[in-house]
Amino acid sequence: MRAKKHLGQHFLTSKKFIDDVIRVAEIGKDDVVVEIGPGKGALTKGLLQKAEQVVAIEKDDDLTQKLKKTFAEEVEQKRFTLIAGDALSVDIDEYTKKPYLLVANIPYYITGRIIRHFLSRKQQPISMTLIMQKEVAERLVCRDGKESLLSLSVKAYGRARFIEKIPARYFSPKPQVDSAIVHISNISRIFFEDVDEKLFFTFLKAGFEHKRKKMINNLETLYPKDVLRKAFTSCGVSESSRAEELSLEMWKRLFLCVTN
Repeated sequence: MRAKKHLGQHFLTSKKFIDDVIRVAEIGKDDVVVEIGPGKGALTKGLLQKAEQVVAIEKDDDLTQKLKKTFAEEVEQKRFTLIAGDALSVDIDEYTKKPYLLVANIPYYITGRIIRHFLSRKQQPISMTLIMQKEVAERLVCRDGKESLLSLSVKAYGRARFIEKIPARYFSPKPQVDSAIVHISNISRIFFEDVDEKLFFTFLKAGFEHKRKKMINNLETLYPKDVLRKAFTSCGVSESSRAEELSLEMWKRLFLCVTN
């Protein structure tokens, strides 16, 4: 079965890296795992050996039919639930009432959307173990010391770790770039106990809207310049600062200064 380019399919073929994903996910025998994009089922097989139940979401109809046959016994035992659909639109709460671990080999083009979608859900995953483009993984964990909208969004909910690189040759078809395994743990909403979640992200997104502009100029789309200047001074933030230079806690302080 050939990969479909428009779905961003690249199937992981290395047992070593499949085993690494399962190890990093720390799956217990009573755990429920939600897998996005099970593909041909190579990772799914390993997850079923560890977890009590696997709920998989697959957008490709051809692969869905293949997976139903491959794991017919597990489907019969109700240990494997296969959902045909888009992970960004499926209501996972309909399929599992227990807290779950999320495991996924994410298509490159929807990485950020998938991460934000599941972290911001009412029922958040316990952890997320993800295969993604190496460059995105490095940006997510802020390897160059510069924050991004993605890195700050993840830090607001949990702790991300770069586990290891997966060279492109271990996928079929071979992508043009290397991938990496990232693990996000300690997922919660503690950060938002004293901050409105939706308004904070509106503020954060505005600050990153134009990367080359000073963040105070970006934020003028939301608040008057005099209000921003007062808040920047109160928080000890230079008006020449750029969005990538501020830590998550400094962003929170600035947001509270502006809105209170």
